Amino acid sequence: MIAKPQNVTFEVWAPAATTVDLAFPLPIPFPDPIPDPIPDSRETAVVRAKTPPERAQLQFRGMERGEGGWWRGTVEGGDGTDGTDGTDGTDGTDGAGVGMDYGFRVDGEGPYPDPRSRRQPHGVHELSRTFDAGTHSWQDAAWTGRQLAGSTIYELHLGTFTPEGTLDAAAARLDHLKSIGVDFVELLPVNAFNGTHNWGYDGVLWYAVHEGYGGPAAYQRFVDACHAAGIGVIQDVVYNHLGPSGNYLPVFGPYLGEAGGTTWGSSVNLDGPDSDPVRAYIIENALMWMRDYHVDGLRLDAVHALHDERATHLLEELAAEVAALSASAGRPLTLIAESDLNDPQLITPREAGGYGLDAQWSDDFHHAVHVALTGETVGYYADFEPLGALAKVLTRGFFHDGTYSSFRGRVHGRRIDTERMPAWRLVVGSQNHDQIGNRATGDRLTARLDAGQLAIAAALTLLGPFTPMLFMGEEWGARTPWQFFTSHPEPELGEATAKGRIGEFARMGWDPNVVPDPQDPATFERSRLDWDELAEPGHQRVLAFYRALGALRRGHPDFTDPRFDRVQVRFDEAEHWLRLRRGETEVLINFGVEPRAVPSGAGAVLLSFAASGDAVRGREPGSLLLAPHAVVVLDAAR
Repeated sequence: MIAKPQNVTFEVWAPAATTVDLAFPLPIPFPDPIPDPIPDSRETAVVRAKTPPERAQLQFRGMERGEGGWWRGTVEGGDGTDGTDGTDGTDGTDGAGVGMDYGFRVDGEGPYPDPRSRRQPHGVHELSRTFDAGTHSWQDAAWTGRQLAGSTIYELHLGTFTPEGTLDAAAARLDHLKSIGVDFVELLPVNAFNGTHNWGYDGVLWYAVHEGYGGPAAYQRFVDACHAAGIGVIQDVVYNHLGPSGNYLPVFGPYLGEAGGTTWGSSVNLDGPDSDPVRAYIIENALMWMRDYHVDGLRLDAVHALHDERATHLLEELAAEVAALSASAGRPLTLIAESDLNDPQLITPREAGGYGLDAQWSDDFHHAVHVALTGETVGYYADFEPLGALAKVLTRGFFHDGTYSSFRGRVHGRRIDTERMPAWRLVVGSQNHDQIGNRATGDRLTARLDAGQLAIAAALTLLGPFTPMLFMGEEWGARTPWQFFTSHPEPELGEATAKGRIGEFARMGWDPNVVPDPQDPATFERSRLDWDELAEPGHQRVLAFYRALGALRRGHPDFTDPRFDRVQVRFDEAEHWLRLRRGETEVLINFGVEPRAVPSGAGAVLLSFAASGDAVRGREPGSLLLAPHAVVVLDAAR
């Protein structure tokens, strides 16, 4: 059967360009000799491309300029061959409709990939490939979504979550996630970057799924599998900067700002001349994940680095668009901000004068738990040294809520209105990719804590008042580190990245000599989870506790009650114990190395864990004697 060719229209925004040409491969086998000019081309040139040999012959066809700096061109294609002969392992359709390789030449330079490319099968410097997201046969018609309130998030990096490092391999592990009570999987960025492995924050083509993970068709299969398992998907996206290699956006238009850069590179043009299409580029990308890939939410990276002085901030505009899509789709769609501002305006509803995001990360919780367990007080941990810092976080959300931050050298944060703000709007974790990977050696809590202390961290996270987020592997006390790794093909970029990492650790007092080389492939390999650890008794014990916590959280409404006024905390700084009451249930913790009598109610023990032996060493009216490094959960008194 010979498929009937279809006309394919391409468009690209290039407001300052004089000419824009569409580049696409000649059919294979090539005519011999190649005709000049090629029939039906207004302007055609045959050149050698950088792509593999079967794509080495390109033709260029002039595009027409339209309103607003948009250029459009149409070619006859869609015959399912995409200009290949199958030698790259694909028939051109990739199981998701026809694909055609193409790019754009701007003022005679290029070709460059499409800024809105859905596929980059040969890397971010090469031609794009069309992808029709509408050809996937979705199996999630019964999925009605999941609200964030009451849910548990599991953060994972696809490249290191499984030995294979793919979306399909991750989908095969969903039963494991269900067993610990996971409601949402949060994927670190999957957008296209240069190289084979990366954290994901060096992405340069925000619309494309990294081919090493399986590409866009695999992404759709993964979301389908998650929804079939009753698990929602949150995608981590980066809109504050672009990676250092393969960023061709400035060739096309003023995508980058002039107001100064971020820590990671040039800022994005959100409020300067021609910023309307740039904002639309971001918002349409966000909607794409939720519409075309059925994603349930987005985690917005480092929103404090979004420089936007417009009357309506990009985040508020995005929240309004997502709310409209949610109403149309008939399912909850969630926006979670990563922000170090400690500003509740982000999560205040728009009708109350806020930006209208659903939730934000709270690093204060992590810092308070980390210091209480490890005693580490260097750098930004210094202010969290007293146990009272943890008590404040548990009852008021932020520690720095208008208080002096010694690390910043200034007052930081704003107070949360705990009478009106639900606690679930803060997403917390005792470990996450940043707080592990941005340590000198990428060491997890398991590198310095015993099993009892790991259990304390888990109980505070999963039974506290906030939305808990686990980092992959913590549920069994994984001992593999999670280090910062890159695979920049350019030696100069690799060297600059390594030096930059060492400079970042200066204020934390960490030894630069122990920082692993991000470019060393061994750094990436060390960071892969070792699933064989699950066969070891010690890891099995920790995993069983996490599963019990998940069941307890789901089975007792007190642990998902979002009201701050239902949270009470008592603690003893000297004896290092803490009592957390969630309604009628309570969590008793001994951080110390000696048994401690902790005030308690008369309820039955629901769950307990100690570093060794029984967590409860004795009971008197009004108190429990807890073993060192122990946690006990009590039911309401009957």
